[in-house]
This record gives sequence, C-alpha cells and structure tokens, in this order.
Amino acid sequence: MEGLPEALLAEILKRVTKTSDRNSLSLVSKQLCTVEAEHRDAIRVGRGLKPTIAALVSLFSRFPNLVKVEINYSGWKPSYRGQLKNQGLLVLSSHCPLLSDLALSFCTSIDDSGLGYLADCKSLMSLRLNHTPAVTSTGIFRVAVGCRHLSVLHLVDYTGVDNMEWLEYLGRYGSLRELVVKDCNGISQYDIIKFGPGWANLQKFEFENNGNYWMTGARDPSNVSGYPYSYDICCDSLKDLRLAHFRTQPEIGLLFLLGKCKALETLYLEYVIGINENEMIALFQRCSNLKTISLRLMPVRCEDYEFRTPLTDVSLKALALSCPMLQVVELTFTYCEHKYPTRIGFTQKGIVTLIQSCPIHTLLLDGANIFKDKGMKGLSSSRFLETLKLVNCRSVTDAGIGFIIQAPSLSSLILCECEKVTDDGMAALVRLQKLESLNVIGCCKVSEEGVQGAARSVHYAAEVERYDILKGIKLTQSWE
Repeated sequence: MEGLPEALLAEILKRVTKTSDRNSLSLVSKQLCTVEAEHRDAIRVGRGLKPTIAALVSLFSRFPNLVKVEINYSGWKPSYRGQLKNQGLLVLSSHCPLLSDLALSFCTSIDDSGLGYLADCKSLMSLRLNHTPAVTSTGIFRVAVGCRHLSVLHLVDYTGVDNMEWLEYLGRYGSLRELVVKDCNGISQYDIIKFGPGWANLQKFEFENNGNYWMTGARDPSNVSGYPYSYDICCDSLKDLRLAHFRTQPEIGLLFLLGKCKALETLYLEYVIGINENEMIALFQRCSNLKTISLRLMPVRCEDYEFRTPLTDVSLKALALSCPMLQVVELTFTYCEHKYPTRIGFTQKGIVTLIQSCPIHTLLLDGANIFKDKGMKGLSSSRFLETLKLVNCRSVTDAGIGFIIQAPSLSSLILCECEKVTDDGMAALVRLQKLESLNVIGCCKVSEEGVQGAARSVHYAAEVERYDILKGIKLTQSWE
C-alpha cells in the first residue's frame, strides 16, 4: 500500500462511503491515514467530543479540508465531560478555511460570542442551529453580516429572540435560498413577513409553531391583531413550502404564500388551522409544476357549519386537473374516528380518481377510515403506482391486499396498524412473488411467519414503537 500513488489512494477512498470503514482503512498504513485525512470533507461528532482547546486543535488540524461539520450533544448530561464552548468555534473557524456547512445541536455552552467567530468563515453557506438556548438575535445578526454567502439558515427550538433585525438584514442584503423556522416561540408567522425582498430569492421555506393551537378558543401565540406589514411581496422562486402546526386568519398570516408560489414543486401543509378550500383550489390552478403534496388534516368547524376536515373532493379534482406532474401524495387524517366517517371531507372515490389521473408513484394514507377494499380495487389499475403506505387504515382487509397486488408497477408495500389484514392476505403476496419490499408494523393479525417470502426484502415488527412509520426503518442514530 505504501507504494501506491496518492491519486490512486484518493480514488479508493472515494469509493468507501461508510465512515466506520474509512476510519478502519486509515489504520492500514501511515500513507492511507494521511491521504484519508486530507480528503475527508465532512465530520459528525457527538457527546464523545473532547472540548479542550488542545483536543479541538488536534481534531480540526488533522482534517484541513473539512467542508461540512455537525456537532450534536443530544442526550448530553452534566455528568458527562464538558461541552464545546465559544473558543471551540474560534478553533473551528481558524482551522477549517473551507467550512461551508455547520450544524450545532444542543450546544448549550455556545452563546453570541462564540457565534460571532463564525463571521470569519467567509465560505460559510449553511448554518443549522437546534436548541442553542444561549444564542440570541445578536449572534444571528453577526453571522448574517459576516457571512455574505449564507444561503441556508435553520433555527429549531430557538428561544433567544429579542428582535428581528437579523431577518430584515438578510431580506435586504442576504442571499438566503432556504429558511427553516421551527418551534421558535419568539418568531411569529407575522414576523416572517419582515423578510421582505428576500422572499424573491427563497427556494425553500418551512415554518412550524407547536403548542395548543388546535384547541377551540386557544390563542395562537403568533397571532398579531391589525398587523401593519405589507403582503405585496414576490415568491416566484419558492419551490418547497412546509407550513405546520399553527392557526391563522383569512387573508393575513403565512397563508398569503399559497397565492404567490407559482413555481411550487413540493407542498406540505400539516395541521394548519385556517386554510379553506377556495385558497387551495386557487393554489392548485397556479402550480402546474407541483410534484409532491402532503396534507395532514383534522376536523374543524367549516363554513358550511359541518365539523370535518376543511378540504373535500372538489380540491382533489382541482389538483388532478391542474397538476399533471404530481408524483407523491400523502394524506393524513387525525381525530377522525372510525365511527364518524363524515369527519373526513374526502371520499374514497375522490382519492382513487386523483391517483388514476396523475402519474403518482407513491401514496400514503394515514387514518383514512373511509378507504376500503373497493378503493384498493380502484388503485389496482393505477399504472404508475410503485409504493403504497397504509397506516391505521382499519377498513382494508385481505381482499384489498389481493386487489392491490395486481397494480402493474407496485413494488413496495408498507402496512402499519391495519387491524383487518391477516396472514391470509400475506399468503396472496407469497403466491405472486411480485414485491421488492414489504414492511408490516403493528398489524395484530399478521404473524412474523406469515410475511416470510412475501417479498424479496421483508421487515416485520409486532409493535409500532421505535419505528419511523413512513420509512419503515428503525429510529436509530450513528455517530461519526
């Protein structure tokens, strides 16, 4: 190995993508260790990171070409060794001249002084802050002014908000392409409007504000009566929009975005109280490039005085007619008990018609108690459907499984908490030997033996806990 040219060793390292394998490979020879360190462009460290200055200098000096760094102290306890402090960010900024992507999670010892050191990282393009309670608006403003190429900013569980000067500055002079604001109680949906001209360049935006927003009579903490800022702004570049967990009012608040995003390709609306059908229909009629839509809905008192989800088949029809490029559909219904089917504004026929009208390859139905075997039969004629995810669909039985397996392109099936599906339904999958992958999670009448041989790749779990239902994989973490 010592005699191989460096270019060849670098090519070998490029083909080894798993961090643990790269670490092992660097132990083979001194030359490999040196080359691997020089070509390592990303590092992820957790609670085991030694926070002393000497240790940090040694770590970052070893990898001089780092582009992406993630430091995550999730699960840290005071009994563990100390955390990264402000001086640690000074070491990082001075030893990693190529740094462009930095993520800090649960770094409770970092404050505005430490964040100010990042202003010297002139190549910094992406900053993600998750639960950094000592950081205030002052620190964010320093980064905004110093890092002129900043294009991605994520603020999650960010509580140190005392002004919006940083947001207004980024809107006027910055170059943000992606902005995520999640669980930041001091940042309201109305504050976000202050981003002003910055909206014209923004391509991805997420806003989530959790709390008791869904309760009758509950006051949304972000609600501002008589808000004075103008909504006459441009969002022509916005392609990815996610609004989640807040209450708004007609014609004010972040729902103004729905009338301005002509280039939208991905839309996630999760439990947004205040949307109405006319707004959604107008949105669909403007967004012919829409490819992915996820709607998470709960019953509310609608304009027709019915207590149901605010959207009906009229919305689905407009979506089918106006969005011919639609490929992914996710429909989740919460607080829609099986004994009250009218609480879901959609019908089984409306859902099937949508899937048959567009080239949809992935469909998720969660809590769709209106969806039955007849709907599965309708889906079986969908030419493009490749992946079907059914979560808590209590009306689907073995007969429905027999229908859906006839779908010409279906290769992946995920079933979670589908209580009427049994081993007999799995037997139909075994006989046809068609599926590439099958995930069965928390289906009480399906046994582990029953799923064997039902697909080339099979995953089974008797319980729902510890699993990501949408992906069908374990919720585990590995630290690099």
